[in-house]
Amino acid sequence: MKTFTIDNENNMTLFASPEEAAAATTTPFDSFTSEQELAELATGWPADRLVAIWNSLPGITPVKKFKDRKTAISRIWVRIQSLGESAEPKPEPSAKPQAERKAKGGARAAKGAPAKGKASKKATAAKGAPKGKKAAKAKEAAGPRAGSKMAEVITMMQRKGGASISEIMEAMSWQRHTVRGFVAGALKKAGYAVESFKPENGERTYRISK
Repeated sequence: MKTFTIDNENNMTLFASPEEAAAATTTPFDSFTSEQELAELATGWPADRLVAIWNSLPGITPVKKFKDRKTAISRIWVRIQSLGESAEPKPEPSAKPQAERKAKGGARAAKGAPAKGKASKKATAAKGAPKGKKAAKAKEAAGPRAGSKMAEVITMMQRKGGASISEIMEAMSWQRHTVRGFVAGALKKAGYAVESFKPENGERTYRISK
């Protein structure tokens, strides 16, 4: 699932997944995957920040202010979607030549029966090998990258008493809204069931069952 991150300097980056965003981003950030999540995230933002974000996007007409917050969110979301789409088709040109080469190779093999038989055996063996590699890669990608901020926060939340929002803020040098965005965004999208509770006379605490 495409995941956008935005840091305190309004630098916005597009990642293929929440896990990739958490592993690659070293500075505190907020993440969102939909217009609704962006709207919820921006609830506490001043109007000037929405203007600054819009004006920092390429190929737009700068504005001094928006009619309202909803309009700002909608325009920003639509704009960053078009940027994401324009970046995704890049691999297609290299994919087509590969398909053409495979087709030509198949045509040559079809001219002689012996060649066709050998090619089919090799193809069968080749197909079996990548599956094992893909399975291994899938297992490796199942958890966060060791040493990443996501891994550190998860370790804190897996403690018996969990981790309070202040503890996470201090350990990660994050702001309160960044912690909340991380829990609601990256961790939720990564499939972690985060228990949120408030001990008596305490503050909001997050816990993940091992």
